Amino acid sequence: MNYENRKIAGLLLFIGGIECVLGIIMAEALYSGYSTSENYISDLGVGPSSVIFNSSVFLMGMLAVGTAYFIQRAFNFRLFSTMSAVTGIGAMGVGVFTEDAGVIHGVFSLITFLFAGLSAILSYKLQKPPLSYLSIVLGALSLSALALFGSGIYLGLGKGGMERMIAYPALLWAVGFGGHLIGYSQDKPKRAL
Repeated sequence: MNYENRKIAGLLLFIGGIECVLGIIMAEALYSGYSTSENYISDLGVGPSSVIFNSSVFLMGMLAVGTAYFIQRAFNFRLFSTMSAVTGIGAMGVGVFTEDAGVIHGVFSLITFLFAGLSAILSYKLQKPPLSYLSIVLGALSLSALALFGSGIYLGLGKGGMERMIAYPALLWAVGFGGHLIGYSQDKPKRAL
């Protein structure tokens, strides 16, 4: 049964990461004059493509909460499951409370970014090298970018570019870790003929 829980957790995380990246790309493409360098990601939530962005981020959050449930069932790893659930709740909050909602949007964004990076790092306990190392690197990159972003240091990328350096490493980790969980096999690999 743990085997199936692991695969379901992976599937939810994999789908969530992919649909969120694609949702951001579609929302950017449909938002005339949008700049990935100068606009915040959340500007997509109040622009002409807001339905796509907000529903995509909310869905990612729901899938992260579902992932947390199945990770807990598969691994009984409460700290990671809690971080994943908090990330998901944060993302759902971002999808509901758009940037024109004021401070609450910023709080949900911070929760999402912070706990996504921490989840990526903590997931090393559920993987073997080299993927465990890559998860730590992606999580650390996301958290480092969050610290720089919070300090107003954009490294020439603009505020939108630096915000993407927070979000994309975590989303790429979600796809990679989700794929790992889906592909996990309790059987020995079969030899090619």
